Amino acid sequence: MTQRHQAGFQGTPILGVGLGLRDSLLQETLEATDILDWVEITPENYMGKGGLARQRLEKAMAVYPLVSHGVSLSIGSTDPWDPLYIQQLKELFDIVKPAWFSDHLTFSGINSLYFNDLIPMPRHQASVNHVAERIKYLQDTFQIPVLIENPSFYVNYPDNEMSDEVYLASILEQADCGLLLDVNNVFVNATNHHWDVKAYFDALPLERVVQIHMAGHTEYPEGLVDTHGAPVKEAVWELLDYVLKQCQPSGVMLERDLNIPPFSELRPEIERIKALWEKHYGVIRKTAPRKRKELAG
Repeated sequence: MTQRHQAGFQGTPILGVGLGLRDSLLQETLEATDILDWVEITPENYMGKGGLARQRLEKAMAVYPLVSHGVSLSIGSTDPWDPLYIQQLKELFDIVKPAWFSDHLTFSGINSLYFNDLIPMPRHQASVNHVAERIKYLQDTFQIPVLIENPSFYVNYPDNEMSDEVYLASILEQADCGLLLDVNNVFVNATNHHWDVKAYFDALPLERVVQIHMAGHTEYPEGLVDTHGAPVKEAVWELLDYVLKQCQPSGVMLERDLNIPPFSELRPEIERIKALWEKHYGVIRKTAPRKRKELAG
C-alpha cells in the first residue's frame, strides 16, 4: 500500500506517527523505529543548553525527524515578545530544523508576570486580530510553518462573543496558519461545556490540520480534566477515526506528560495510532535520519 497524500498544509512533510521525547523513555523511544516515525520536543528543555540536554537532542536527531511544540511562548499575551526567548528559540531551530513549530492558543503572562499556566483567550474580534498579528510575526521570524493548538479550558469569559470553533477558525484563516488539533482537548471541552463534539469538528477548516495530539484525561464528579496522565479513552479514539476521514495531517502523535509508564505500556496506543494512519492514508515512507556530521554545525 502506498502513501495516499504527499504533503500537508503549507507543504509540510508527511511524517506519520510520533511521540513526545521524554527523558525517562529516551532509549526505548530511540529503538522503536518499527512503530515511530518522528518525535516532538519541548523547546524550553533545550533552548540555550548544552551538556546532557544537547546530547539527548543529538541522539534523537540522529534517528528521527523532529518537530517543536512550545509551552511558554504566550501567543495571546499583550506583553511584548521576550527577545531572549525568541533569540534562543531561533538558535534552537537553526540546529534542529524542525518541520514545523507549534504552541498553544493561550496566554501565560501579563505585565511581565508569568503564570506557569495556559490561560484561555477571550473570544471576540479584537482578540482574533491581536492573535493573528502575533502569529504572523512568528511566521516571519522563524520562516517555518507555525501551528496553534486548541486548548482545554474550564470557564467562559462573560464578554465572549464567539463560539470556540468560530474563534479558532477565524484565527486560522486570518493568520493563514496551521492547526495542531488536540482531539482530547475537544472532547474534554465538549463534555464539560455541553457541545456537540462532531459539529465542532465539522465547523473547523480541517484542511489546515498539520499535527494531531492524542492524550488522556481524568474524570471527576465536577467534570473532565485534561491531564495527559492517563491512557486515551475509547470515545477519543472514535473521534480520531472521525477526524482522519476529513483531513490529511502530516503527523499524529501520542502525548503523555504525567504518570509516564514504561514504554511497553505506551506501545499498544502508538500501534493503534499507526493502524488508524494506515487505514486512512496508507504506509508511511520513512525519512532518512541525518548523519552525525550534519549535527556538528
